[in-house]
Amino acid sequence: MQTRLILIDGTVYEGKGVGATGTTTGEVVFNTSMTGYQEILTDPSYAGQLVALTYPLIGNYGVTTRDIESNSPKVAGFIVREMCEIPSNYASQDSGDDYLIQNGIVGIEGVDVRALVLKLRSAGVMLGMITTEHSAEDGLEILRNLPEYDAGTYAREVSTKDAYLWQNGERHDEVPARSEKPRVVVMDYGTKYNILRELEDRGLEVVVLPCGATKDDIMALEPDGLMLANGPGDPRSLEAEVDVIRGILNDEPEKPVFGICLGHQLLGRALGGETYKLKFGHRGANHPVKDLTTGKVHITSQNHGYALEADSLPEGVEITHLNLNDQTVEGLRHKEKPVFSVQYHPEASPGPRDNAYLFDRFAALVKG
Repeated sequence: MQTRLILIDGTVYEGKGVGATGTTTGEVVFNTSMTGYQEILTDPSYAGQLVALTYPLIGNYGVTTRDIESNSPKVAGFIVREMCEIPSNYASQDSGDDYLIQNGIVGIEGVDVRALVLKLRSAGVMLGMITTEHSAEDGLEILRNLPEYDAGTYAREVSTKDAYLWQNGERHDEVPARSEKPRVVVMDYGTKYNILRELEDRGLEVVVLPCGATKDDIMALEPDGLMLANGPGDPRSLEAEVDVIRGILNDEPEKPVFGICLGHQLLGRALGGETYKLKFGHRGANHPVKDLTTGKVHITSQNHGYALEADSLPEGVEITHLNLNDQTVEGLRHKEKPVFSVQYHPEASPGPRDNAYLFDRFAALVKG
């Protein structure tokens, strides 16, 4: 079916529909990873976004439930050069097209993704529409009446609604009384399953709370540590969540706190820093980051459109990691408290295990 990708600046790309039919809107972003399309589709950090993949052939190894990072795809739409019709993989359970159809995700193939990426790198990310229904003129009129992506509170939408225990790689809705294991509470702003897996693999009991949980909700679970997970959207739209984090930081006795991606940004704001929006963000599996505490350079997986302002961080906070492409802040730690965070995704495996040491460090603090 003829399908259009319409950008709010008036640019129109013609292509063929993949996935569900209909219309979807969101912020148009791009990811440079060569593999991992299923993890991208199911990463809650992509909520509200139309994701373009720069690798030319997508879906060639099919879809398998073992590679999902949440309970369903969270992208608003999917943009590819070509979707493979006949995947080849012994573990494949579905084709990429069937997976999109089953989950109601509207997509488009046949787009010159290189040209699209050049536009986004030049003009910055912008609102767009994938549609099998609207003309270019009608679609553009709809886009111009939509709120900006920054105005959304997507983390609250994708977060779990109820607390649950993560055990043996599965969700259990009943949260039991404390066991002998050290307990970590994970604040779900859009957490990926692999963060929960990494914590459990280190002998920690993992309890997940919804985005809107209060300080009392957290402390009632008697945690030994707090994980601030990844998630979508502008951290400036989550001031209530920042206040909760600030309350935990000021509590006695001190709890170890580890933030990832959006959790890193929220932690930075709770410590007194400011955030800003990047022109086109960092999304891919090959971003070089330098650990300033060791001098080592790690290859990292990233997915974010916002960053902490380095000059806004107070004296008691130290920058520990820098992005070598643009010198943006990739990690921080408090100089006196057991509190640290990174902007990238250490639970992903581009290195493949370059960044597992961060989970080791957090687990040691929690057990300490």
